[in-house]
Amino acid sequence: MTKNKQLDSDEIRVFQDAVKDVEPMRHERAEPFRRRRRPHAVRAAASAAEDLAQSFPELLAASQLETEDYLLFVRPGVQQRLLHDLRRGRVSVEYELDLHGLNSAYARAVLAEFLADCLRRRVRCIQIIHGKGYGSEDRRPVLKQNINYWLRQREEVLAFCSALARDGGTGATYVLLSRKRRKSNR
Repeated sequence: MTKNKQLDSDEIRVFQDAVKDVEPMRHERAEPFRRRRRPHAVRAAASAAEDLAQSFPELLAASQLETEDYLLFVRPGVQQRLLHDLRRGRVSVEYELDLHGLNSAYARAVLAEFLADCLRRRVRCIQIIHGKGYGSEDRRPVLKQNINYWLRQREEVLAFCSALARDGGTGATYVLLSRKRRKSNR
């Protein structure tokens, strides 16, 4: 085939017949590429992990909190526009924590240490991957239910919701954190 070949009317007609049923796309924008941050390891001694786990108050039994397929929680005072952006995945996720395969007690300790680290670094938005519960005994999302409960108890958590499908769907949660520093008792 040469570069200067002209299409004759028969070739044009064949092409037009081939694409006559094609409809234009409804949107012109592709989903933007998002560079993912590399997960960082959280190291804690067993005794320190137990101490951190105690930082979650026990106001309700976790089993008393009804967990839907889609998680959504927002504190009063959070702007609706910010919540809308969080739900649409428009708030940049700065850190990610993967709790797959952990038991509840260890996952709680790791989460407490991770949140403390995020507060020190003044992180705004994180993602927690808890899974959908397909590996549990009753195929119930145990970690998801616990995350729903634990995050509601933390003052620094302003809002959270289930992630978009591209980030894990209902097996992951976006969490919006407060950047305000707590007053220390000095």
